[in-house]
Amino acid sequence: MTSLADHASPRWCAQPAAASWSCQPPPSQAAAFHRSLPGYRPTPLRDVPSLAVEWGVRRVAVKDESARLGLPAFKALGVFYAVYRVVQARLGTDVAPDLGSLRAAAHRIPSLQLVTATDGNHGCALAHVARLLGVTARVVVPDVVASEAIEAIRREGAEVVVVAEDYDTAVARAAADADARPGAVLVQDTAWDGYETIPQFIVDGYSTMFAEVDEQLASDTASLVVTPVGVGSLTQAVVTHYKSRGRRVSVLGVEPDSAACVQASLRARRPVSVATGSTVMAGLNCGTPSSLAWPYLRDGLDASVTVTDTQALAASRRLMEAGISAGPCGAACVPAVRGVLADLAGREALGLTPDSVVVLLSTERSAPSAGTAPRE
Repeated sequence: MTSLADHASPRWCAQPAAASWSCQPPPSQAAAFHRSLPGYRPTPLRDVPSLAVEWGVRRVAVKDESARLGLPAFKALGVFYAVYRVVQARLGTDVAPDLGSLRAAAHRIPSLQLVTATDGNHGCALAHVARLLGVTARVVVPDVVASEAIEAIRREGAEVVVVAEDYDTAVARAAADADARPGAVLVQDTAWDGYETIPQFIVDGYSTMFAEVDEQLASDTASLVVTPVGVGSLTQAVVTHYKSRGRRVSVLGVEPDSAACVQASLRARRPVSVATGSTVMAGLNCGTPSSLAWPYLRDGLDASVTVTDTQALAASRRLMEAGISAGPCGAACVPAVRGVLADLAGREALGLTPDSVVVLLSTERSAPSAGTAPRE
């Protein structure tokens, strides 16, 4: 297991052994499937020269996921691909990688219902996919989720169940509901012992984002990739892609200071759960790391940092000024880098030089009230 650097601070910690850790590459089928979907196009990679100057690197580029497959966040990549794989598994046969074939196949499964828990964008993506396929969806949300996010899920035609508990409890409720309903299938973006196949499909679906980044960087290559964490599934996809390249690419994960389950786990050297409350970084308001993601976080995450709501909102406004509609979760990547570089050991921990290329993952669109609302 990787060890933390001795200079770890209360807000960030480094894992020096991650620099030399490697893994197998992600499967290549997901990108081909996504390219077949109506409305697919690569999301933009936008340069922010002012951040490159501030951080003393050659280039800072933001992967702008504010409009992905008709939704305001990246989550549809994982959900679409996972549902595709689930339908194939239920039928025991291959399904052509296009929406029409997937819809026809889904209708051959008796009483198919898609079930999940969410703190916002994942549930909306699942409801959207269910509507396109003509099947029902049931989405469980904790009551700290903003009413605007709940209404967005309902507009997609899903049944929404609001529970007066946290995200982890909502996940448990969704799993129980799926078990109790004939034809229901849980499509959850976190994993635990005994439930890892579908979360892995979701992680595989996210890999399309990084294949796009590689093409968009052209002759450049990423030196540092900064990602919001949550339960760790997106971060697992980042680590899998970049740590299978045969050269050093650092990965920095960012969490809210009020829901930093991954950093707590790294410090404890084992997965731990933390209490959560309300945060503007609603998509990261998670108390327990995914069991599937944990080995990749433990061994392949170069550094972890926490940020405050105030920092995330200020960064969202900064990116908006640069023409990027970035919600607080994705915008948190900006204060994440600043927080590490404020430490004298930070630049070395991230492997940054004046020639480095930094990629920030802006995972969702800014809500209209993001500058003032208590949460997304």
